[in-house]
Amino acid sequence: MKRKTLSLLAAGLIGALLAPVSAIAQAYPSKPVKVIIPFPPGGTLDAIGRQLAQKLSEQLGQQFVVENKPGGNGIIGADAVAKAQADGYTLLFNASTFTTAPMTMKQVPYAVAKDFAPVALVAKAPLSVAINKNLPVTDIKSLLAYAKANPGKLTFAVGSVGSAGHLATELLKHNGLDYTVVPYKGTAPAFQDLIGGQISGFIDPILGSLQYHKNGLLRVVAVTSAHRTPNLPDVPTVAETLPGYEFYSWYGLWAPVKAPQEVRDLLNAQVNKALATDMKDKLISQGLIVGGGSIEDFRKFQADDMARSQKLITDGNIRLE
Repeated sequence: MKRKTLSLLAAGLIGALLAPVSAIAQAYPSKPVKVIIPFPPGGTLDAIGRQLAQKLSEQLGQQFVVENKPGGNGIIGADAVAKAQADGYTLLFNASTFTTAPMTMKQVPYAVAKDFAPVALVAKAPLSVAINKNLPVTDIKSLLAYAKANPGKLTFAVGSVGSAGHLATELLKHNGLDYTVVPYKGTAPAFQDLIGGQISGFIDPILGSLQYHKNGLLRVVAVTSAHRTPNLPDVPTVAETLPGYEFYSWYGLWAPVKAPQEVRDLLNAQVNKALATDMKDKLISQGLIVGGGSIEDFRKFQADDMARSQKLITDGNIRLE
């Protein structure tokens, strides 16, 4: 009888501890949810984040309010989420630079894998290898041949140290691309100089170079996705010349690491639901590959991507000064 009484007391205690979490999950969201984007308004990151916030607002009957909190290469906004109350009412929407930029910096106030809980992978962005139109290059094979014949002559823009475009260029270096990094504060001035001939090339999400390519102002010689993209069906992949080469910028949703699992599960399901609506067509029209999948899928994808990026950053001694 005594053992049975203790068991009942233990069960009651566990139930009492779990009850607040369950209650939160069942009521969630009972008030507006803040979605922090740690960069200024405008650009692909902001556009996708706002599309997702609008869909979640419609589906869950509460406002998901985007707050742009730029500064410190995305560090300020991300740190605000890491330090926020872990109740699911403050979320982070960010690009893959979130996971790689800290690898290039001496001090960051958080650790991505320890302080943030993955919620959902929203989209992947294939990158375009764009070059100045006057360069005698038409594909990756001729680009590598030109680099070999003209050592030290090629210059490639980097819009952000440790960005997907930077690391994709570094991966080409492992395959024989001899180039000099030219840092820029943003993509617009980089494209201006690429068109003007001040630099040789720039690797960045397709959407940025698409119109310039179609207008003949620059030449896209390859894309970094595993398969050709519908936006540029005649442009080959890098992998058609270098088998196995594949690189993306990507976008995801995170919560503070201690946010209730039930809330994260709910958000993951709602993101997947949103990605099955007209949002899917909008993402595809922007040259993006629609994400989705489970939290565990996203966790593994992030871990694998971070491991590869860390090797590229270490091997290339890439540092944000």
